[in-house]
Amino acid sequence: MSAAPSVVPPPHPVSVVGIGADGWSGLSGGAREALRGAEVLIGGARQLELLPPECAGVRVAWPSPLRPAVPRLLAEHRERRIAVLASGDPMFYGIGRALAEELGPEGLYVLPHPSSTSYACARLGWPLEDTEVVTLVGRPAARLAASLHEGRRLLVLSADATTPATVAALLTSHGFGPSRMRVLEQLGSEAEAYADGIAERWAHAPGDRLNVIAVECRATADALRLGAVPGLPDEAYEHDGQLTKRHIRAATLGALAPAPGELLWDVGGGSGSIAIEWMRAHGSCRAVSVERDPARAERISRNAERLGVPGLRVVTGRAPAALAELEVPDAVFIGGGLTVPGLLDACWEALRPGGRLVANTVTLESEALLGERYRSYGGELTRLAVAHAVPVGGFTGWRQAMPVTQWSVRKPSPSPSGDRT
Repeated sequence: MSAAPSVVPPPHPVSVVGIGADGWSGLSGGAREALRGAEVLIGGARQLELLPPECAGVRVAWPSPLRPAVPRLLAEHRERRIAVLASGDPMFYGIGRALAEELGPEGLYVLPHPSSTSYACARLGWPLEDTEVVTLVGRPAARLAASLHEGRRLLVLSADATTPATVAALLTSHGFGPSRMRVLEQLGSEAEAYADGIAERWAHAPGDRLNVIAVECRATADALRLGAVPGLPDEAYEHDGQLTKRHIRAATLGALAPAPGELLWDVGGGSGSIAIEWMRAHGSCRAVSVERDPARAERISRNAERLGVPGLRVVTGRAPAALAELEVPDAVFIGGGLTVPGLLDACWEALRPGGRLVANTVTLESEALLGERYRSYGGELTRLAVAHAVPVGGFTGWRQAMPVTQWSVRKPSPSPSGDRT
């Protein structure tokens, strides 16, 4: 299905031409024809300098910030033939996405060039389909932490010449100091250059700003192992005791069932573990953690950054009042405050039809409330009990943790008549 344009499409489709570090000489005949025929050429200053005089269109450099300027420039030059220059493949972390959102796919004619990741894999002999790509262009370096796994191959898209040193420091601080790093500069041009080294001993001076970093992840022997599924070790979190413990957390995320692109409300965030592991489930998952205590809210942000999901939004305030202006969620987890008047009702009403709600409690008062809602709305009511082996004198016995009552339910969609199914 085509995206609905937010700008009136021009009479002619906008040509979006991918260009590499090799400049004009690396372009196809069709790309050159599109650029020669354009009345307006829009791109970064560096990209525009790569074009020869035969590209006679008016040259317009993108301002900063770029994204807000896109609809204005498209509208300003609407009646003229427009060509937009992009680095490499315009639809791979490029300007093509913003243009498609504004004009719809039918308003574009995209001519891609090999991306820097394609060039990098070609030079390294890495299968592109087995290589994870993480962009740090306009994004915090902390997001790289979520992709660090022993033996994993990563390509990191650099923001500038200082990014390799930043990546080396992050790898070292997360127990991946032995990882091999290779910085590949000006890929596809005659000025290609390489730097090679180990993260914990990285001493190369900043080079060219156009670079891609190849990382072969190697962890130290004592590095904390963080898996790809929910249930990270409790010691991965900074906390004051307000933490959904590992085995209960894994069961809770299983009930919440995160899917790509979905939004979670984590109400009563504590240490943020549920929201953090929801976001680690897929790079496009989003979450809002609502926590009334300012010290805990700051702790949630620190945990999120260290565990690779710095995009977690933390709202400091008391629910349900703090929920009023939030985006409609696909799932809600209530980890505390169930007996606060109106909280459970507010979460249920805010949840989109078809969304999931999961609530955990260890108190009899909140358990009675969940039992009442279970009788009204259905779902699953579960008692979760975990015991750990501990020393008992010279022997070993079981120590039972407080049992957790969990209610999980899916909100029904309205029937055609308007009544709930």
